[in-house]
Amino acid sequence: MAVFAYVLIQTEVGKAAEVAGQARSITGVITAEDVTGPYDVIVRAQSGSVDELGRLVVSQIQRIEGITRTVTCPVVNL
Repeated sequence: MAVFAYVLIQTEVGKAAEVAGQARSITGVITAEDVTGPYDVIVRAQSGSVDELGRLVVSQIQRIEGITRTVTCPVVNL
């Protein structure tokens, strides 16, 4: 079963569009949108497991230059 999550991203000033563009090119990223508010970019991601999701966030998304902080919010089906 697929695991979905939203990754809330804060960026350096003026880097949101660049970060979102780079995130879109990562396998497992469904969407990456520039937003306003306390976060600058919101990514919707999909992976095969929670472990794969963690690897996607830590080894790929967080390595994008300009990101200062991420919060990962896995989707739950209640």
